[in-house]
Amino acid sequence: MNPLLFIQDLATDVMPDLTQLTEPVAETVNRINFFEMATKGGWIMIVLAILLCLAVYIFVERCITLHQAGKDNPNFMNRIKDYIHDGNLESALKLCRQTETPSARMVEKGISRIGRPMNDVQVAIENLGNIEVSRLEKGLSLLAAVSGGAPMIGFLGTVLGMVRAFFDMASAGNNVDITLLSSGIYTAMVTTVAGLIVGILAYFAYNYLVARVTKVVNKMESYTMEFLDLLNEPAK
Repeated sequence: MNPLLFIQDLATDVMPDLTQLTEPVAETVNRINFFEMATKGGWIMIVLAILLCLAVYIFVERCITLHQAGKDNPNFMNRIKDYIHDGNLESALKLCRQTETPSARMVEKGISRIGRPMNDVQVAIENLGNIEVSRLEKGLSLLAAVSGGAPMIGFLGTVLGMVRAFFDMASAGNNVDITLLSSGIYTAMVTTVAGLIVGILAYFAYNYLVARVTKVVNKMESYTMEFLDLLNEPAK
């Protein structure tokens, strides 16, 4: 037997096929789908979705309202002063109605009380101011409740998920499998994440709206003080 042929046949049998070594290894990458993950959370996710929709609605509605309430006309008070000095109260009232802002409505209330004691004018403006502030803050308490309640509901889902996981573990006895526990653990983790997301978004939205309300209230106080100073000016 030819030694060279024997060595060649032996190398062919022992060495692996190089083509198999060079073949790319297919890697299976599991990607998390948001909607599939949400369905793992159970009925808790429905409650959190409702709270999220409620928070978004309040935020958008309040932003629109506060934007309209915060409109500023730099010539508003100058024109009011001119009308009052000229004794043209009807034009001043008409300008306030056309402006349609909380500050303008407070000035309108003060103009309608001109001729009465200053204390009566001031009380009337303050009472209307309290009503306007309550209108500006409409829905903020509910938004604050969402910011605090959503994480708690998420934690409730966590507890329920862990209870389910331990119940499945106890029911399985000695045949405990990780896949058996995955459903309960999935529910626990997903609801926690969802609750925190909804709570954080509602929290920042609430504080943003509070800052906007404070800005509008400061403007209302500025207009009120300027109007009262106008009434207290000595007659020329």
